Amino acid sequence: MNAALRHIAPVIAPIAVPALVLAGCAGPAAETASGDAAPFHPVYKGIETALLDGDLVQFRVRMAGARDEADVAAYAECAAAEYALIRGYGFARHVRTNVERTGSDWRGDAVYVISDALPEGLRTIDAEVTVAACRENGIPTI
Repeated sequence: MNAALRHIAPVIAPIAVPALVLAGCAGPAAETASGDAAPFHPVYKGIETALLDGDLVQFRVRMAGARDEADVAAYAECAAAEYALIRGYGFARHVRTNVERTGSDWRGDAVYVISDALPEGLRTIDAEVTVAACRENGIPTI
């Protein structure tokens, strides 16, 4: 897995969630190697959800203008967080995210487990905090 994807969702304790979630959701511009702000003009093209089994949910996202796989993974994470809230759950655990690029079009295929209590594992998200961070960073949710 790309190292950029690992920073999107890891949370060790609920208290650490806000700082880690905000660190994973980049704002409108990121710094280049020279320290200049690179323009970031994402075009979010949609989210598809599919309930795979019980609390296991797949999210397919499409976007253009991503800087890298991390932007696509953040979009999928935002979808998962909102989905968990819509279903009355407060948490989600990341299972996997696959990202592919064709020209300027990026596609993400992510799977999350949603739950009402903080699930075991290091790659969990607090849905409410994550949705707030997504809104603050302009990343759409479901």
